[in-house]
Amino acid sequence: MHEYYVNPLCTRYAGEEMQKIFSDDRKYSTWRRLWLALAEGERELGIPITAEQLEEMRLHQHDIDYELAARKEKELRHDVMAHVHTFAACCPKAAPIIHLGATSCYVGDNTDVINMRDGLLLIRRKLLGTMAALADFAQKNKDLPTLAFTHFQAAQPTTVGKRACLWIQDLEMDLEQTDFALSRLKLLGCKGTTGTAASFLALFDGDADKVRRLEQRIAEKMDFSACQRVSGQTYSRKQDFSVLQVLSGIAQSASKFAGDIRLLSHLKEVEEPFESEQIGSSAMAYKRNPMRSERIASLARYVICDLQNAAFTAASQWLERSLDDSANRRIAVPEAFLTCDGILTLYQNIVSGLRLFPAVMEKHLAEELPFLATENILMYCVKVKGGDRQQLHEQIRRHAIGAAEEVKLYGKENDLLRRLAEDPVFDLNEQELNALTDPAGFTGLAGEQCDQYLQEEILPLLAANRHIIQKAEDIRV
Repeated sequence: MHEYYVNPLCTRYAGEEMQKIFSDDRKYSTWRRLWLALAEGERELGIPITAEQLEEMRLHQHDIDYELAARKEKELRHDVMAHVHTFAACCPKAAPIIHLGATSCYVGDNTDVINMRDGLLLIRRKLLGTMAALADFAQKNKDLPTLAFTHFQAAQPTTVGKRACLWIQDLEMDLEQTDFALSRLKLLGCKGTTGTAASFLALFDGDADKVRRLEQRIAEKMDFSACQRVSGQTYSRKQDFSVLQVLSGIAQSASKFAGDIRLLSHLKEVEEPFESEQIGSSAMAYKRNPMRSERIASLARYVICDLQNAAFTAASQWLERSLDDSANRRIAVPEAFLTCDGILTLYQNIVSGLRLFPAVMEKHLAEELPFLATENILMYCVKVKGGDRQQLHEQIRRHAIGAAEEVKLYGKENDLLRRLAEDPVFDLNEQELNALTDPAGFTGLAGEQCDQYLQEEILPLLAANRHIIQKAEDIRV
């Protein structure tokens, strides 16, 4: 047992790769990369910084003395300055030029943007992996009839594959939003204490062109195309909101899928992956609860609510800078990514091992199809048998009410088809009734829509990204 609280996102839900992106090692080594990029750019533009100083900084990108940093932060009450001193301690020659002209937000904000970009790229790979698993599932089941529901009441049949396409389409929209967010992400750059870059203008003796060139060089060294054109001391916190909005959207899509699986599990039409030694309930040994879908719903709720942190933070910033964002963002942004990472791992895991029970689907269809088939029966008896439409309609209505009462009041099977077969007004034999109630005849364009959507839109998208698709991972618990 741990003596102190440990975040369950790290011990139970999020994968190691996402944890590394938001780890202290990644954060503080990125600070050092940014200090090196700043010093390199300043030297390239004429500031007297030696190659020896730069090489010293390069050699100490990752050997961070956390004990010294902790002592310095306790002494200085400032995390960035604590790490400036810690970096300087192992780079004595470079010490005079580390953080030259910069503010704390130079390393803090730029690192946050870098981490969000890397986090979104990982999320993108997992989105594609989940879409690939769903596409495979949809293709295999594109023509498998199943009862569809509106208001969770029986409606016209669809196919399992077509239903899966609805889940894919939600994720496709999320992928589009992810790509848009990635395309819009920009570094803060080196803007100084109020965003005017005054300190750097002074450093370059009033040469504004060099200030602009320095910022562009920093962006390129950190693999970004551009920095924010204008800012206060920080970049606008609406950028955080835009990113977390993407994660919230993914959580919404996953929660919708999870809700569907939970409902279908209750109907016994599907079943989540369930290991041989897995326990569904500590009390009821027979239970096979949809635990993974429930976990998605639980985690998704957290991400959706966490978006409000970014919204309130963006709304409450004062003028060029206030510090009420800092503590909140240290928690809200990483946890949104870690939670979303766990959600997508669960999503892909469920799809990859989802069991279907076609016999149960067929049973549910058989229970409802007699009612759903009445319009087809009516039209057939008028067109082929030459019956009276109004008389047939009245007889169907009467038999349907009688059959429904037997089902609802006494729990009997739906015997509407037997009633119609025995009624001489309809003049139907068993072969005709079977043809008129074949489930495949009630799914409309479902199979065709599924196939067309996959072939024309999803499979080409997956093929174009095949080299980065994230494969299914094991879940921890």
